[in-house]
Amino acid sequence: MPEECPADLVEFKLRAKNQPHFDAHCCGDDPLEGPHPTMYVPAAFRVEDRETLFDFIEAHGFATVVTSCDGAPFASHLPLLLDRERGVLQGHLARANPHWQAFGSDTETLVLFHGSHAYISPTWYATTPAVPTWNYAAVHAYGVPQVVSDPEWLIGLLDRLVQKYEAGQANPWRNELPTDFRERLLTAIVGFEVPISRIEGKFKLGQNRSQADQDGMLTHLDAGAPADRALAALARCARG
Repeated sequence: MPEECPADLVEFKLRAKNQPHFDAHCCGDDPLEGPHPTMYVPAAFRVEDRETLFDFIEAHGFATVVTSCDGAPFASHLPLLLDRERGVLQGHLARANPHWQAFGSDTETLVLFHGSHAYISPTWYATTPAVPTWNYAAVHAYGVPQVVSDPEWLIGLLDRLVQKYEAGQANPWRNELPTDFRERLLTAIVGFEVPISRIEGKFKLGQNRSQADQDGMLTHLDAGAPADRALAALARCARG
């Protein structure tokens, strides 16, 4: 059975038709042109609606954070939260991780969020000749990270992370720790925020193929692994 449109993107097609898009290069009201090349996004795959992009980030919050450190890319893999109203990403990393020492400068950071993805066989298409491809959804956010030193802010961040990811557990962890143990843990991590200055989404879901080709792709994805079925659900949601 085909899966339903993912709950986090259930209004995707309504937004696309009924709401003005926000600029893919800026999280505010006025477009900001970035000084560097960004992700390659053909028009058929471009997603510019702010709320859709934010929904995607919240649904796929485990991110890859990339910053230039001493002239070379440095990456950390971190769960992040999104302050939607402010357009700010929030997270923490180990104090032993040197990545945070690059924060607070004028160096822009790239934050990557990945959703479902799958191999697409040309044998699934009605059209020939055709070649294999890979379909996926991704959002890239850019901004200059800032370290947050307030211990209460950090405690609040950790509490919100626990609440988000324990919510689906049959017996959620109560997040109750001895005070001295908690304080030792807090000194071992560093909190930070990334105000989003630019954002772009790429949902490569076969939109450039004929209806018959898309139908064949969806039929085979529906019969595949859970990740394949999730991608099919997203493709149906985006196509309307």
